[in-house]
Amino acid sequence: MTEIVAGPEGPHADSPVHAAGTPPEAATAAVLAFHGRGVTPASVLGIAREVDIDVDGVAYLAPAASRNTWYPRSFTEPLDANESHLGSALDLADDLVGRAADRVGRERVALLGFSQGACLAGEYVARNAARSGRCVR
Repeated sequence: MTEIVAGPEGPHADSPVHAAGTPPEAATAAVLAFHGRGVTPASVLGIAREVDIDVDGVAYLAPAASRNTWYPRSFTEPLDANESHLGSALDLADDLVGRAADRVGRERVALLGFSQGACLAGEYVARNAARSGRCVR
């Protein structure tokens, strides 16, 4: 597993991003994997391994949340109750999606999340639906 550094501001600034699968510079597709509250990128990469992480050409990128949480309160709380953490997490997701899309094309970038990470991924897609390559239900 290799590590790169993301670049947005706020609580998740300079979060390490763990990479597995095909190295990002050689990838033809990317999966951005967001971990749940209280756990680490290794946990969500473990889920990816269960669904066969070694697919040729796919880079798995799993950023680490500050203090292992993307935002401090429940996703059911009003949005402003989770700021500035949520905004920083969404900026980080946008930065990673942009970098991955520059390399492999937006239509070849997928988001995966577990628990709070799934809430973050869903929030990102909901806010950026027009920019998404496709959505599968």
